[in-house]
Amino acid sequence: MTNFERVAELMGPPFLRLLGVEAVSIEEGRVVSRVPIREQLHQQNGYVHAGVIGSVADHTAGAAAGTLLDEHHMPLTAEYKVNLLRPATGAALVCEATVLKAGRAITVAESEVFAEDEQGGRKLVAKATVTLSIVPVR
Repeated sequence: MTNFERVAELMGPPFLRLLGVEAVSIEEGRVVSRVPIREQLHQQNGYVHAGVIGSVADHTAGAAAGTLLDEHHMPLTAEYKVNLLRPATGAALVCEATVLKAGRAITVAESEVFAEDEQGGRKLVAKATVTLSIVPVR
């Protein structure tokens, strides 16, 4: 299995499938994901729920970290912080995650989450810093 296939697999667990997360691009140290916005992802005021935004930011950052690992190791979130900058509405969420510092035991990545409208215009709705432990594959 290639590293690309492994990271694509990281983007496909049941919870992400439930949210509708799709990998858009996978490069060394960088992953972009997309989530079509639907009513089931809204909170009580009609905006995308913060839990969806945080989950997408976290998991996409983990996938970006995974692009730098061998087949014997995987990233596991140790901590993440999300700054919610504005309410998210539109057609989709797009998350761009980049590894800031890769290490043997700890990796730090950053995610930017954008709300995308029907015409492809984007507004930054959240930024996250994600700290990942590098652990052996079980």
